[in-house]
Amino acid sequence: MERALLKELDLPELPGVYLFTVGKGRAKKVLYVGKASSLRDRVRSYFDDDLIATRGPRVVDVVTKADHVSYETTPTVLEALVREAALIREYHPSGNAMGKDDKSFLYAVITDEEIPRVLAIRGKDIDFDHMESGSVKLKATHGPFTSGYQLREALRLIRRIFPFYDTERPVGEGNKHIKAKVEFNRQIGHYPSGMDRKEYLRSIRNVSLFLSGRVKTLKATLEKEMRLAAKEERFEDAATIRRQLFSLDHVQDVSLIREDRDKEVEGPRIEAYDTAHISGTDAIGVMTVVENGLSVKRDYRTFRIRGYGGKSLNDDIASLKEILNRRLGHPEWQMPKVIVIDGGKTHKKAAEEVLKEAGVGIPVVAVVKDEKHRPREVMGSLRAGISDADAVLANSEAHRFALGRHRLARRRNLRPKS
Repeated sequence: MERALLKELDLPELPGVYLFTVGKGRAKKVLYVGKASSLRDRVRSYFDDDLIATRGPRVVDVVTKADHVSYETTPTVLEALVREAALIREYHPSGNAMGKDDKSFLYAVITDEEIPRVLAIRGKDIDFDHMESGSVKLKATHGPFTSGYQLREALRLIRRIFPFYDTERPVGEGNKHIKAKVEFNRQIGHYPSGMDRKEYLRSIRNVSLFLSGRVKTLKATLEKEMRLAAKEERFEDAATIRRQLFSLDHVQDVSLIREDRDKEVEGPRIEAYDTAHISGTDAIGVMTVVENGLSVKRDYRTFRIRGYGGKSLNDDIASLKEILNRRLGHPEWQMPKVIVIDGGKTHKKAAEEVLKEAGVGIPVVAVVKDEKHRPREVMGSLRAGISDADAVLANSEAHRFALGRHRLARRRNLRPKS
């Protein structure tokens, strides 16, 4: 596609979705679907001279093959996000593929329960034929969404308009932890309060319509219900629906706009490493994995530090080198795009030395902590192609997991021997 065609398109500076296509009529094929906070700026960026460096060969191939760009405007970036997911699901564009059957994409699902929940689940964990994920039956799946961060932000914004539960276990389950979480979130306005089941199911219906990209249908349904409520003199209900309609067109999706402008929505696979010990005892090293802003817990690994070469078990540098070497001894594990470690320049250099010796060219990012163990600086994130927020998220998850595994190891060692 030639850059000169951009002038003919007259793209607006509005949020929306765009489609790179080739061919006409029945032979027309959608090659790529994207969303933008500004259609004009985003589509123009595909014709920059450094496209291959910023977007990669797959996107370059799309732009080269395409002979037309079509677009739809939306009132908000949030609506553009769900519309993008709906179009990807409809057309299965080759330019949006992330792997076999797009199973690494994320889906927003609605559970088939007495009190339905709305959850974010990876496609590889969903049995679409039987509409279930593990032991959980599903009523609907919406997506695919290409960014875990953006899906979570979208669900947070949607929940402000149409309340729903997102607990790990069914809401009615007799679990003190779940009940405490539900009550806390009700108090801060995140979970439904004062709704009967009929009202709640109506809210879930609205969430489902929105997530499927059928926003026009949703608005028409709400307008019909608002008129009926007014006719029946249920003025409080009519006012509530009026506020929901207003929110749909005026949602403050600043976080989505920022993320959309910062980078493409594909998130790299990040491995994060951390260690935990008390004066060298019960030394534990861990590897955690984050993809698209979501933890991939099935790929977590724990290493009991052995202290090779007479090294002390409280030598953090030696422990880091040990667990990295042991990790690299497992080529059958999927390799990451970025490695995040806890520490400063010395730790970063040590990790890079291990990778260099193994002939592995993976960038290393270091999260430096202050005296209270809070992130103070992130080193190497720009070069690695991830945000500081992604690095801190991965590091925090590794730290949390390391402490948990260390506590477990200590408890086992403190048990009296019979």
